[in-house]
Amino acid sequence: MNTPYPEPFFTPDPEAAAASRIVDFARRAGLEGSDYAALHRWSVTDLEGFWKAVWEYFDIDADTPYERVLAEETMPGARWFPGATLNYAHHALRRLTDDGVAIVALDETGSGYEVTGKRLRSQVASVAATLRRLGVGQGDRVVGYLPNTPHTIVAFLAAASLGAVWSVCGQDYAPKAAADRFAQLEPTVLIAADGYLFNGTTHDRREAALELARSLPTLKATLLVDHVGLPWPAAGHPSVVVPWEEASGQDAELSCTPVPFDHPLWVVFSSGTTGLPKGIVHGHGGVVLEHLKTLGLHSDLGPGDRLLWYTTTHWMMWNLVASTLLTGATTCTYDGSPAPHAAPDVLWELAARHRVTVFGTSPQYLLGMAKFGIDPSRHDLSSVRVLGCTGSTLPASAYPWVRDHVGGHVLLASTSGGTDVVSGFAGSAPNTPVWAGELSAPHLGVALAAYDTEGRPVTDQVGELVVTRPMPSMPLYFWNDPDGSRYRDAYFSSYPGTWRHGDWITVTGHGSVIVHGRSDSTLNRNGVRLGSADIHDVVERLPEITEALVIGAEEPDGGYWMPLFVVPAPGVTLDDALREKIREAIRSGASPRHVPDEILGVPGIPHTRTGKKLEVPVKRLLQGAPAGQVVNPAAVDAPELIDHFARLGAERRGRKADGA
Repeated sequence: MNTPYPEPFFTPDPEAAAASRIVDFARRAGLEGSDYAALHRWSVTDLEGFWKAVWEYFDIDADTPYERVLAEETMPGARWFPGATLNYAHHALRRLTDDGVAIVALDETGSGYEVTGKRLRSQVASVAATLRRLGVGQGDRVVGYLPNTPHTIVAFLAAASLGAVWSVCGQDYAPKAAADRFAQLEPTVLIAADGYLFNGTTHDRREAALELARSLPTLKATLLVDHVGLPWPAAGHPSVVVPWEEASGQDAELSCTPVPFDHPLWVVFSSGTTGLPKGIVHGHGGVVLEHLKTLGLHSDLGPGDRLLWYTTTHWMMWNLVASTLLTGATTCTYDGSPAPHAAPDVLWELAARHRVTVFGTSPQYLLGMAKFGIDPSRHDLSSVRVLGCTGSTLPASAYPWVRDHVGGHVLLASTSGGTDVVSGFAGSAPNTPVWAGELSAPHLGVALAAYDTEGRPVTDQVGELVVTRPMPSMPLYFWNDPDGSRYRDAYFSSYPGTWRHGDWITVTGHGSVIVHGRSDSTLNRNGVRLGSADIHDVVERLPEITEALVIGAEEPDGGYWMPLFVVPAPGVTLDDALREKIREAIRSGASPRHVPDEILGVPGIPHTRTGKKLEVPVKRLLQGAPAGQVVNPAAVDAPELIDHFARLGAERRGRKADGA
């Protein structure tokens, strides 16, 4: 008999699922025997009961008790756990044992070292004492220009322990791009490294760090980290200088300042592709609860586990890497390229050597591994229980490759979320099945829906991703947005009182979620909508194509131009035969109504520095908007491509004007 929905690609082992923390959580919450769907329904219909249960399950250690779980349910402006005081850093450090490994520091050369719980607490206490001596107090800002190393986690926890506000970005950002973010915060202290590793090269960032410091007039001091062994200049520093060895090497008692549940913990920034990056502020309590739920229940992390997730410090996944400590698990930092020329499978080798249980990466990484014939299974990956994947849509074609080359026992957890909530909206759990090309279910506590154009929830239809009830990790506010207007405009202008995220999704009848791409870059040909990710998936499966970008651009004369830009694989020529192969792939694999008007070869596809394709900025360039109004070059991985796409748009308009 035919079933209305596809069979799952992966079904969890019943014994493993029964032993998971999420099943234990359900039992303790009085829902023993409930499946994931029932647990999720309870989590979004009884918000107070659910988040109270999370608080109790993870034994939140508040200095003063809360008066109520949710005092106001308005969006924006929900008030969670009023009266409670606590500190993130205390919760990150409290489960660590003296001799247990808290952090494994890794890099692309394959080398590394371990930081024990005792050593981590000692360094955090020392750096916190240094910051306090330099005048940092509750509410002051401490910023980091740092790679993904233990120094960054130590600096963050030290700032958080004082009630100071943290922000960080990677050193691949130019000094001006970093200053565009940090200067908004008027920081008291900058912590900067001498450089970082990438693809066999040591990148010297000493002068960049000094230039950044000179761009931050409120600095009282700069802590200088010796990471790659380059000597710092003795002169030219605009503020007091403290070597990291001195800052982190003194004897000091760790004392974490209790702060209100909604006290600012960190500021994370939007990509800044179309203007000054927006500073998004999250609170201590909301992050502690949300990250314990995500990492402890959905990823099943706890003492004895190890997480290795490739990220840079300016991507929100770094925040989750740091928050792994909340669960008592070991976290791994990694400095370098995810696939350096000398050892493109180094991450898999490190995962095997260090017995990683949760391995995290991006769709581009997995697709690249498959396309270039790299086989992770030559390493012993038997310890890997979960393969997390986020950053963009993971196509269905990747799922068999993961099963065959990573392991059939591995839960492939494709996840979608955002910097905005510094967590996920939908993904997987130890007790959810997986359908290829789909996210297993909305996350617990996330009242997710797909809205049609009338603002009605729909199933098995494409709609806007919305969240209809508040989450503790929603932003407290945007930095320098005193009346909240920018915050409201960003998420609540389309559906007042409901969060609109800007993604185009389908909520399926079997409970999964399919992400089609950004809703503001949706392809709409003759009223038929299709997500750009559906085209990219089909085209990027072709061995002749490295990457693709499809755009649907409305034109002044009422026309609709839908070009497809492709980067041919090395040695491949984009000729008429390949163009026809691409058209046929789209026709049969995506939609016959969305075969592109033109297929154009380009030298590259521009991305944000966190790897997202610049769909909307490219669309606006093609429509004739000035580049300076469309995109900030400092926020783009290959700024030279901006002019290339602007020229393509000008050529198109010229042909239209000539009647061609």
